[in-house]
Amino acid sequence: MSTLILALGNELMKDDGVGLKVGRILADKGYNVVEIGTDIFRLQRYYNGEEKIIIVDAILTDKYKPGEIVHLKGEKVFEKLQAEIRSAHFMGAIDGLKLLMSLDERLAKAEIHFVGIVAKEIGLGTELSEEIKSNIPNIINVIENIVE
Repeated sequence: MSTLILALGNELMKDDGVGLKVGRILADKGYNVVEIGTDIFRLQRYYNGEEKIIIVDAILTDKYKPGEIVHLKGEKVFEKLQAEIRSAHFMGAIDGLKLLMSLDERLAKAEIHFVGIVAKEIGLGTELSEEIKSNIPNIINVIENIVE
């Protein structure tokens, strides 16, 4: 099954850059990764009909501890992220993805996964918090298991 990994985030906003950092590690390992940054609509330009899409991004929530990994699949991505977890971006990636799925039937048929990493600090700076930094190997492992 072909897979596209979308790395979201803003590396100038501390923990919000975790998706980009993880995406670069996965790209170096040979995975199909697109750095979306904070603009989910870039997906439309790079999507080539992959059957599985994995989104990796920082999230904001009080339900989990900083550094924890939240993996959601299918409809749960849309239900949970809109109800319990907030994107660190103005228009959430999930809202944008839903709009793109309504415009592209190939995308609507893709198996969607969301791997969120609970942010501790969102603010000016390029360093990840220790909670995030120390959990990067586990984040990579979760994503590699989804790909396989």
